[in-house]
Amino acid sequence: MGAGEAGRGRTGTAERGVVDRLRERRERMRARPTVNLAYRIAVGAVGTAVLIVGIILIPYPGPGWLIVIAGLAILASEFERAQRALQFVKRYNDGWSSWLSRQPRWVQAVLLALTTIVVLTTLWMLGTFALVAGWVGYEAGWVRSPLLG
Repeated sequence: MGAGEAGRGRTGTAERGVVDRLRERRERMRARPTVNLAYRIAVGAVGTAVLIVGIILIPYPGPGWLIVIAGLAILASEFERAQRALQFVKRYNDGWSSWLSRQPRWVQAVLLALTTIVVLTTLWMLGTFALVAGWVGYEAGWVRSPLLG
């Protein structure tokens, strides 16, 4: 066995040791009802916050679905329903990606255009165009957000 093989063996053992210790710690927490409830509430709050951010980001280019999956994974560590939802979302996302890759370029272009419209509309509604226009001294009525004035 070479040095590289020995190093891999120790790393695998060390990783399993950490996972085992974390599982043991979680089991000790489960044995204490108050601590268990507090832990589940914290996991629920953090997971829900991550999930909401991911849902907000879905229509935008970037990691929206990845963040949704991360939020569901956090929730799934404690809640059975979240485990089922996580599996559903993974299947849905994989199916959508597969379907989109099989479409002709014009369909992909239309979907890209729709995504661009959603992003630009959101930026306009949130006042981003007015902010940037103010930086360069451009004053036009159309750049002002209808929500923020």
